[in-house]
Amino acid sequence: MKKIILFLIALSILIACKKEHNANKNINWTEVNKKLEDVNKYLVQEDRDRIEAYIKRHNWNMTETKAGFWYEIYQHGKGDSVKTGDLVSLKYEIEGLDGTHYYSSDSLGLLQFKVGMGGVISGLEHGILLLRQGDKVRFIFPPFLAYGLLGDDKKIPPRTILVYKIDVLSLSKKKKNDNL
Repeated sequence: MKKIILFLIALSILIACKKEHNANKNINWTEVNKKLEDVNKYLVQEDRDRIEAYIKRHNWNMTETKAGFWYEIYQHGKGDSVKTGDLVSLKYEIEGLDGTHYYSSDSLGLLQFKVGMGGVISGLEHGILLLRQGDKVRFIFPPFLAYGLLGDDKKIPPRTILVYKIDVLSLSKKKKNDNL
């Protein structure tokens, strides 16, 4: 199904470009952008529908954020809230909606990163700021907040919706003189 959608996207772009090119050798970028926008809206809605069905099937009580991902804190910690600049250490599992296991801290070690400095998917950068030390959470990230159209060139295929299970094990607060 994903390959068909990607093929249709590419085909619609090529047809639009070829049609315009043959007409007057100029590309009508407004028309091309409109078609790409329409395809994007379709794909985002398709992902949203799949995520909502998955949540319902699992009977999870998840919250959708304005950024476009879902989360559920199923065990609340008592530690400090995560802030930009904090160094976090996470235990994690990453799966697809179909249950395919991609990565985990059990096989790769804990995930550590400085919040707000990149190095992780954008959905996780946003989502971690909702948490505190000791929280256990589920996130569902649509492709546009995960690895997008291309996947990660390793295990995660193109346009994959990801389910993250995360335990916030520790965080080191940003020091006032810490410029990083």
